[in-house]
This record gives sequence, structure tokens and C-alpha cells, in this order.
Amino acid sequence: MATILVVDDEPVVRDVVVRYLRRDGHATLEAANGDAARALIESSSPNLVVLDVMLPGMDGLELCRWIRSRSQLPVILLTARVDESDRIVGLELGADDYVTKPFSPRELAVRVRTVLRRSAAPTTTLGSIDVGELKLDAGAHRVLRDGDELTLTLKEFDLLWFLASHPRIVFSRDALMERVWGYQSALDTGTVTVHVRRLREKIEPDPTHPTHIQTVWGVGYRFDP
Repeated sequence: MATILVVDDEPVVRDVVVRYLRRDGHATLEAANGDAARALIESSSPNLVVLDVMLPGMDGLELCRWIRSRSQLPVILLTARVDESDRIVGLELGADDYVTKPFSPRELAVRVRTVLRRSAAPTTTLGSIDVGELKLDAGAHRVLRDGDELTLTLKEFDLLWFLASHPRIVFSRDALMERVWGYQSALDTGTVTVHVRRLREKIEPDPTHPTHIQTVWGVGYRFDP
């Protein structure tokens, strides 16, 4: 049984989310603002955080940044449909997923299960991949570039490992959502686009002219070793 921290300043939203999560067999914690959520994270060590972006005081993006600065605790953001910039910034800060408001509690529960499953289970078998200046170590979950360790989120590592494990094969965004994120239904594949951009910024000498993660226009992405 996982413990899920639900952070939202609207009691009705918290109540609906908590009921669906408990129906799925999870224990829940609740917080109405960022400061209370941070205290619960430090004292209770939840397994995942469902986090509203718009919070009084410390907002959700600031809290997500704080979480990612100290751990890989999975975070699913709740964002308003019109606030595309919030979703992009949240993913760049290391959020594992986002759900737009208004949302289906059932869909949120499915996403919670998926993120928990992928964060609890090893993404890869033990091993390493050496491609030019890059070294990927699955056992240690580390990436080195010219001997220097790079800071990648869990999902960035998962995506890089998957692409590097299938060199020169083109994968669509939908295929990557299914193979890396575990979602088989049609979802907003902007998540993939953001993670690819972040990976390029970290592993490519010139992210504007990537040599490893290449775009095949109209199709998807491929990894060139």
C-alpha cells in the first residue's frame, strides 16, 4: 500500500481525489498549502505527491522544485487547462506527469498507479551502455559525459536508456509514452517533447544541433550513437 500526499487548496478537490485513491487501496495525506505539504513530506515520507500548481503561499511549482532538489519523490501536477506554461515548467522541474483541470478522478487514479509502478520497479536490467562521450550505468542510475556525472531525473534517465537501447530506431511520441511512461491511451505527448528538450540540454554539446537524440520530422525521435 502506497501513501499519497494530496496537495490542493480546494477541499472539494482533495475530498474527491482522496476517495478515489483510497478506493484503489492507498493511504492518503492531505495538505491545503505548500508549507503544510513540505512539513508532511519531511515527517511522513509519502510515496507520491499529487500537487496542485495554484496554491496560496508557496505555489506548486516552487514546492516541486524543492522536492526535486532533495529527492526523486514522484510528483503528479494538477494544472489548469489554460496554463500550458505551468505544465511545461513543471515537467522541466522534474514532475513525473501532469493532469489538467477539470480532470477525471478515475484517470488520475490510473496515472498514480502507473507512476508508482514505474518508480518502484527497476526500469532496466543491470548493465551499461557506452556511446561516444556518454556512459549510461543502469545499476547506479547514472549518466556520465566525458567522465562528469550528469543530473537527470528518473524519467529523463528512463527515456535516455530506452532510446540508447534501441539505436537508430525511430519512435513516435505515442510509442514513447507507452514504452517509457506506460500509458496506452491517447494523451498529450507534449510530455515527451519537454523531456527530449531537457535531455538534449544535458547530454548534447550543442542542444540546438543534437547529434544523439535526433528528430525525424513527422515521425518521432531516434538515438544515433
